[in-house]
Amino acid sequence: MSELTTTPPLTKLSEEEELFRDTVRDFAERDVKPRVGAMERSCAMDPALLKRCFEIGLMGIETPEEHGGAGGSLLMTVLAVEELSAVDASVAIFVDVQNTLVNNLLLKWGSADLKRRYLSRLATDLLGAYALSEPESGSDAFGLQTRATLRGSKWVLEGRKLWITNGAEAGLFIIFANVDFSRGYKGITAFALERGVQGFAVGKKEDKLGIRASSTCELILDGCQVAATDVVGEVGQGYKVAIETLNTGRIGIGAQMIGVARGALQAALKYVKERQQFGRAIAQFQAVQFQLAQAATELEAARLMVYNAARLEDAGEPYTMQAAMAKLFSSQVAERVTSLCVELFGGYGYTKEYPVEKFYRDAKIGTIYEGTSNMQLNTIAKQLLK
Repeated sequence: MSELTTTPPLTKLSEEEELFRDTVRDFAERDVKPRVGAMERSCAMDPALLKRCFEIGLMGIETPEEHGGAGGSLLMTVLAVEELSAVDASVAIFVDVQNTLVNNLLLKWGSADLKRRYLSRLATDLLGAYALSEPESGSDAFGLQTRATLRGSKWVLEGRKLWITNGAEAGLFIIFANVDFSRGYKGITAFALERGVQGFAVGKKEDKLGIRASSTCELILDGCQVAATDVVGEVGQGYKVAIETLNTGRIGIGAQMIGVARGALQAALKYVKERQQFGRAIAQFQAVQFQLAQAATELEAARLMVYNAARLEDAGEPYTMQAAMAKLFSSQVAERVTSLCVELFGGYGYTKEYPVEKFYRDAKIGTIYEGTSNMQLNTIAKQLLK
């Protein structure tokens, strides 16, 4: 095992966690890696691969065993996302969104009825999506304009969602809408909506710079009807549901970014030992060695921050600031490390013949989704000044 993947003493894993991590690593190398090129070119997830993610228990990691899940921890989800991202960030985000945003939300906020209806399916064959963002509501998430109106015993949803990960494949959507705009963000409510409901449609699929096999779609809500029992949490409490869920989701994105950076750095470490210039391998030049050392140091620091944030949440301790810090720093590190790796490959790094250009493209989204870097800084500052 290389130094990059050796867990340091401070973050020593249990035997169960190590076994789980190694199982995911083997899956990523054996099943995911051979499909990466084809999925990248087609901009679509291989359905057989998604099925395998369910079969080996990656889509319900923290879901209790009585609901068909693995009964694991957030740290285990982090380990899975990191290992998958070191091979393909698109597959990793399928697993990440399912666990940190959809399953996690239902576990914390769902009624007994919603848990009964959906958790076991989400662990076995149902993909979920989290629908908060809108065309005019990105960082200002609580400025959303999707409306929910109570008509008789049904809520009627009208509006448009944008940038929804897993939108093309998901069968269950967590939709955020405002039931009373006069109350501002205190009117926001979360609803569980199944695909196929009349008035619901998946719109444009975005053609993206990176994570191209992961679908990012528009959702159109044109008079969709959902029952009162489909409310997640309480009416008017959707802002709390969104905030707390995104705090967890940021740890997952941190895991994705350290995986992306690790994958690129591992590729570069191999290449610099092979590439000859001026009569010797470029790994023998001190300037190259120092750049690699700096990159590995920053990656290890980012990993420690992500693992720490996950363990804080698992322990029931406050973790909001640590999650924001982990997401902020790991996404910055991923940009720097992948950029360096492209440069170390020289002209080849700019071609699709080698893997680092994909890692470089996949890294950029880390500073944008589930809260931009500026929003993470805002969260950290507020926590510091409380």
